[in-house]
Amino acid sequence: MQPRYSNDHFLDNTVHAMPAASVPLGRNDPCPCNSGLKHRHCCGLKRLQPPHREQADNVEDEYQAAEAAAAENNLESARSNCIAVLSHAPGHRRALYLLSRLQRQAGNLAATEVLLRRVVRLAPQHEATQAELAMLLYQRHNLADAEQYARNVVRLNPDNAQGHNLMGMILTDAHRLPAAEFHYRRALELHGPIGKLCANLGLNLKQQGKLAEAEQLYRQALELEPENTVSLMGWLQLKEVSRDFDAAADLLADLERRLPPDHVSVCMSRSVLHRREKDFEAALAALDRARPEQTAGHPAYQYERGEVLDQLGRYAEAFTAFAEANRIVREQGQRTYAEDRTRQFIARLKGFFTRDRVDRLPKGRPAPHEPATPVFIVGYPRSGTTMVEQILTTHADIAAGDELHFIWELTAAAPKMLNSTLAYPECLADLWFGDNQAAPEALRDFYLKKAKHLGIVQPDQRFFTDKMPLNETNLGLIHLLFPEAPVIHLIRHPLDVVLSCFCNDLTHGNNMAYGLESAARHYLLIRELMDHYLEQMDINYLPIRYEDIVDAPEPNARRLLDFVGVDWDPRCLDFHQNPRYARTASYAQVTEKLYTRSRYRYMHYLAQLEPVIPMLEPVIRRLGYSIEQP
Repeated sequence: MQPRYSNDHFLDNTVHAMPAASVPLGRNDPCPCNSGLKHRHCCGLKRLQPPHREQADNVEDEYQAAEAAAAENNLESARSNCIAVLSHAPGHRRALYLLSRLQRQAGNLAATEVLLRRVVRLAPQHEATQAELAMLLYQRHNLADAEQYARNVVRLNPDNAQGHNLMGMILTDAHRLPAAEFHYRRALELHGPIGKLCANLGLNLKQQGKLAEAEQLYRQALELEPENTVSLMGWLQLKEVSRDFDAAADLLADLERRLPPDHVSVCMSRSVLHRREKDFEAALAALDRARPEQTAGHPAYQYERGEVLDQLGRYAEAFTAFAEANRIVREQGQRTYAEDRTRQFIARLKGFFTRDRVDRLPKGRPAPHEPATPVFIVGYPRSGTTMVEQILTTHADIAAGDELHFIWELTAAAPKMLNSTLAYPECLADLWFGDNQAAPEALRDFYLKKAKHLGIVQPDQRFFTDKMPLNETNLGLIHLLFPEAPVIHLIRHPLDVVLSCFCNDLTHGNNMAYGLESAARHYLLIRELMDHYLEQMDINYLPIRYEDIVDAPEPNARRLLDFVGVDWDPRCLDFHQNPRYARTASYAQVTEKLYTRSRYRYMHYLAQLEPVIPMLEPVIRRLGYSIEQP
């Protein structure tokens, strides 16, 4: 008997179809996934099953002809033969797989995905196909589904190094860095060191702030694969974030010996170094040297160009570059704002977390075995949370947790931990049952044990920070489990926040940042949810304005430390000298003294922000801000 896995991707043999067309399709119409098959033989297929023996025998000659044509690189003939086979036997696994390869060669990734999913359903125990589909989904930025198939690879064969490497790549991109590190190290144990794998782990460790070990791995990667320019660029970026600009310049010189001077990677790397050294004209000149055919469709180039133009005061051009970067990401990376799902989830949170219910639900309590108390720094992305964390963690009593995914992981784990048939947040109603009396402590320990496993807190430290972006979405759960924990809420001018999100490659908030209007709509949803929580719960809460900290650092730093419950330390004013690496888009800014150039930055972009000003103006006024002219 074959083992069964609790994974819909493994077990379900219904067909994974493309989204329904706005106009109903006839059964003989071409399938909209562009597989080349008729709709009734592809995404319109009701049930997928292997052909019976007679069916398979009848199409074998045509399938062999397809294989022969593919071997001779006669791709059109191979494709026609595959379609003929699948018209008679839609569940012919080998023909589906061959057609998926042909569609991939043609660059039709949507059809490739549909066909590969079908192959996996027909042969769920075939780990190589699971891995191939996981990689395709990863390349198409569908991390959630990619993770499920990569997990299947490891389930089928826990010694499959490729499966562990895939898990490492996917989890790193999902910002679940410690878990990704585990899989990379396991892949190294199983396969032995190769350059790309060492570089992958180096990137992961860099993002965790483990810069010394990351450098060793980049060095090893280049020893193993001296011509790998991607590994060299990773090492260069490590030196840049480490503020070792001389070493970064040496590595850039090495890169320039390997690539043409107008290669986009060379030009972007030089621009970043010039920008970090405040030579913005030189940075723009470096970008202008890049080959146009390489910069087209290159979002990172456009983000960098926008940043440089912004620093030069060429704001209209900067906005155009940021808009182009976001357009490319939306179209190439399929990163569109999941607004309907977001609205439904927030409505459920509001419906569950009401004062009457929250007051009666059992809550977590501090216990002697707990290592330290979390300090939750919440606020919309780009509101100043990294700056506040740097201020706090310069204090000896406060450890830096950075962006911890544990609250979000708890929302996924809670239904199982409570043995509930309900999803989060409704599953928390099961805390009233007799067999869940210890559950608040168990849920609390889930979070704290993960923090302990990371080695965040030293024995003499009483607090650690958690500044996971948009943690305020789950402030109801945070309050239930950690009612005593300080919650610091960063507030910044809404136009500045929305603009800054738009100008950065951020996947937070269900991809809200890739459109100006979607960033504004998501901001309003989260602000309304935050207001709901504050009305319905008595949270240990301190709101603080980004602009106030910039204008008056010392009194506001004192407020922060006093609220947390630690003594004043004047070194907190020199937070820019904090040696830790901040793993956010603002890593460079927090290594500088406080500056005012980002305060009310929106004034330079009022014309471009016109579409969202009417949406945001009521909350701007309610928060005590105004809309000023430059």
